[in-house]
Amino acid sequence: MKKDIYIFSGLGADEQVFDKLDVNAYNVFFMNWMDIRPGENISDYAKRYSAKITSATPVIMGLSFGGIIAIEIAKYLPNARLILIATAKTKFELPFYYRISRITRLHKILPLKSGIIRFAPVRNWLFGVHTPKDKSLLKKYIREVNPVFLRWAINAIVTWNNTQLPLHYIHIHGTNDKIFPIGFIKPGIIKINNGEHLLPLYNYNEINKILKEYI
Repeated sequence: MKKDIYIFSGLGADEQVFDKLDVNAYNVFFMNWMDIRPGENISDYAKRYSAKITSATPVIMGLSFGGIIAIEIAKYLPNARLILIATAKTKFELPFYYRISRITRLHKILPLKSGIIRFAPVRNWLFGVHTPKDKSLLKKYIREVNPVFLRWAINAIVTWNNTQLPLHYIHIHGTNDKIFPIGFIKPGIIKINNGEHLLPLYNYNEINKILKEYI
């Protein structure tokens, strides 16, 4: 019998970023971002998602912000097994400048969406996209993201207070990740040499091998 896998993308990607991953051994459910509710924090948001996961022993894959959401969901679903990709597991793995933003509230002031769209070379460098097709898709996705949700999600990241590691997980991380630099990530991860942030786009062969072992 196939296991159920629930997949959460990051803020700069949608389900297309997972197209080359071999998840045929699973019943696959791509989870679209829900609209936030007034005053909702990340824990409450994850709790709403946990109600949508009906499997008794789900596998939850999360990329970047999707990994953070997966960790929060697992607090409500202790039998969940997590596949974390290019993310942080606790607040201690967030870069120090995220914490500075939390204190200064800089992320509340900057024009986030328009800035990300406007500065294409910086955007492509941060996310690690290289082909014209991938650059175009990244720009398209950022354009389509709800700006209210984007600002809420970035605030949720920089103010994330989690100190608790999930019970069952693997963490796959690229050595050249610029969103969550590997220097801030604690030991116990599976490193992909020269991998950048959107690992499933370019390092799918390595990830597929890891997934076969994890299954």
